[in-house]
Amino acid sequence: MLDVARVFAAEHGRAVSVLVRVFGDIDVAEDAVQDAFTAAVARWPLDGVPPSPAGWIITTARNRAVDRLRREASRDDRHAQAVLLHAEADPVEEGAVRDDRLRLMFTCCHPALGQAARVALTLRLLGGLSTAEIARAFLVPEATMAQRLVRAKGKIRDARIPYRVPSERDLPGRLRAVLAVVYLIFNQGCSGRDELCVEAIRLGRVLVDLLPEEPEVVGLLALMLLTRSRRAARTGADGGIVLLADQDRALWDADLIGEGRALVRECLRRDRPGPYQVQAAINAVHSQAPTDWWQVVALYDQLMVVAPSPVVALNRAVAVAEVDGPEPALALVDVLDLGSYHLFHAVRGDLLRRLGRVGEAREAYESALRLTDDPAEQGLLRRYLGRIA
Repeated sequence: MLDVARVFAAEHGRAVSVLVRVFGDIDVAEDAVQDAFTAAVARWPLDGVPPSPAGWIITTARNRAVDRLRREASRDDRHAQAVLLHAEADPVEEGAVRDDRLRLMFTCCHPALGQAARVALTLRLLGGLSTAEIARAFLVPEATMAQRLVRAKGKIRDARIPYRVPSERDLPGRLRAVLAVVYLIFNQGCSGRDELCVEAIRLGRVLVDLLPEEPEVVGLLALMLLTRSRRAARTGADGGIVLLADQDRALWDADLIGEGRALVRECLRRDRPGPYQVQAAINAVHSQAPTDWWQVVALYDQLMVVAPSPVVALNRAVAVAEVDGPEPALALVDVLDLGSYHLFHAVRGDLLRRLGRVGEAREAYESALRLTDDPAEQGLLRRYLGRIA
């Protein structure tokens, strides 16, 4: 059973991808792969694990699907007849990158689908997560997630969204959508659902394997690895948040840091900076003690060029405070239109506290507290309020 579970985790996305190409129908492919893994659970303990487990799954799934479609086609099911015809034609590979998993990623992340649907489909088809697992991860009822998946697959079918990698000309724009989905999955995992972090990093590795010449793909993987390297140090014994400056660096994962830094150096050699690469570089600087805050400010200056936003400006102000002190940093923060963002008020509270403006700092922390529902963040803000009471 453990062998089947291991193969499922490693090969589910590949198997579904191959079967979608063969049959041209996501539901047929998904059901066939599920049937094949069910057969493996029954047969492998008796017959042993085959020499090529992935090949066994794909072959079994294809045979099961063909048998099922032939039965349905004989009952004058026109859809089954069409799918069977598609399978027998076995379409020729096409696109900028000839890989079934990559084609499925671009299909799942097509602009015609909403962001929530893109994430759900990516986790379901490429990650192999069950509908219940995805629903739990995103804190929605299972029935809601099931409907979301059905609608998304129906839209792919009805709108005839192509199962292919975009052309070389369109690839950069479409790739941004794929990377955004992977990073959203990772950030959701950082909020307490660790299996999503693991899955996002796995998807990131797949993308680097498939698109090794795309520096933003490499940059995203580096960013996720460096962020995850601090996981064990982010919470204290009481479960409370431990900020970067207070973390025990001995708890950081040296292997992930080493891999992440190597990927950042690879990006620097290519000299084609993008948002994920610059964020990864910032995390790489933080991974070396003491943090070179001048370099962090310089990198945020670059990030403001390639991906300007008020949140990036807020993070830059935090770095400026370490270089020039809290007063010039507060001047930068106060011009930002982020009144509904709890971290804006938390940063203001910290800067005001450092300037000795205790009453204003208390008001800022209380504003931040009202704007977040996260128990860990609420606990951290209450600790700061307690220190200035």
